[in-house]
Amino acid sequence: MNIPNKLTLSRVIMTPVFMAAMILQKIPFNYTAALILFVAAALTDLFDGKIARSRNLVTNFGKFLDPLADKMLTTAAFLGFIVIMPSDNYAVQITVITFITLFREFAVSSMRLIAVSGETKKVIPANMWGKLKTVTQMACIISGLAAYSVKEIIPSAGFLSSLLLTVFIVTAWISAFFTVISGVIYLYGSRELIDSSK
Repeated sequence: MNIPNKLTLSRVIMTPVFMAAMILQKIPFNYTAALILFVAAALTDLFDGKIARSRNLVTNFGKFLDPLADKMLTTAAFLGFIVIMPSDNYAVQITVITFITLFREFAVSSMRLIAVSGETKKVIPANMWGKLKTVTQMACIISGLAAYSVKEIIPSAGFLSSLLLTVFIVTAWISAFFTVISGVIYLYGSRELIDSSK
């Protein structure tokens, strides 16, 4: 296994550790630990692609696993926010955004499986819209985790925490927009893979 694929696999392994840190509030400074773990995992997403392209190490395994690892990480984070957020308007919004995200990811992942298991054995890589979706998701998750981290490290910094939560919600809706757009583009571009007569 080459270095980019190892980095991608490390993101998969880090995901359950990150989620545990996020939701287990008995862990001291758990939100700060979750923030550090998420940033570290997000950096593997940045470096695996750059290394793969610069060293000509792009593989079908990497094309398949990289977006899957992203989905695992970001979905874990959104589900974690549903667990830790108080039952208010923000929680409702994040629940809706999580549903949109899961709906899109199940649809696109199903299409990828159809493509790779079909006659052409085609691996569908992430396109620009999918990458924008992932970047905005990670930005919003980092801002949300930072809001909780600031609150537990500096309890008196309520204004900064509230500001970061507002940034979190705004960027979450931006990510939802790219989630829908990228999903529609993926499904439309792969429509020839579905033969309803069979």
